[in-house]
Parts: sequence; C-alpha cells; structure tokens
Amino acid sequence: MKKKFSILSILTLLIISNLSINSCSNREDTVSCFPNTPINVTLNLNLPAYFALNQVGGWVYINEQQSGTRGLIVVRSSDATFKIYDRNAPHICPDSNTTLEVKDDISVVCPKDNAKWILLTGQPTAIANVPPKTYLYNYDPASKILTTYY
Repeated sequence: MKKKFSILSILTLLIISNLSINSCSNREDTVSCFPNTPINVTLNLNLPAYFALNQVGGWVYINEQQSGTRGLIVVRSSDATFKIYDRNAPHICPDSNTTLEVKDDISVVCPKDNAKWILLTGQPTAIANVPPKTYLYNYDPASKILTTYY
C-alpha cells in the first residue's frame, strides 16, 4: 500500500510540474507570455484610411510602428468611445496562428482555437475567459485625432 501511494504521489507531482512548465500562467488580463511592447499611435480620423472610425461599429487594423508586435484593432464602440485591442490572443501564448482577426464586422476571432469576443465590447463569447488586451487612448473630437498609448 505504501509503495502504491508513493508512486501515485510521484505521478501526480510530475503531471502538475509538467503542466506548469508547458503552459502560460495567467496574469490579470493576459497570459504571462503575452508580449509587453510600447504602444504609441496617433490617428487622424479625417484621413480616408480611418473614415470607418467616424461611425459606431467601424473598425480598422493598425500595423504601424509602435503598434505592438502584431498590430492593433481600433473600434468605434459608441459616439464618444473607442476600443483599442492588441491583436495577440490574450488567452494563449503567441505563435504563428494566434493573431486576432475581425469576422463579419461583429466579432474578434483567434484562428488557432476559434476563441471569440464581441467586437464592440471585447466580451468573450467562446473558449477564452479573458477579453482582448486593451489600451488607453485620448480622443479630441474637434480635430478628430485619436492617440493610443501604453
């Protein structure tokens, strides 16, 4: 009985150790292996490339310098607010197939595992239990300048 108990204990310990080594532990809003890069993007919503952001539900991908490791998704979520999402999936470690994409103008999807979020709110709807990482911004409605930073 003692030998059986020790083998079971060792197997349990090995399984737990393996899980903790091969997975990303959770931080508050993303997995611990989520890239931490500076974000500093200024958008002039008067320019044709950003016209979609002048109406609620409009969105664009941003892939400029200082827009993270995979870019951003910028969404006009109401008349006065925006959501700026990182395109790295927040719930799994980055690899070649974890760049978030907008589907049907209503959801954000991770192509690797089909995790889904509501585009306007970032609320998870399938698989993931955390919203996409969002960034702070300043918006000047008079000049239509949107600045995102982290």
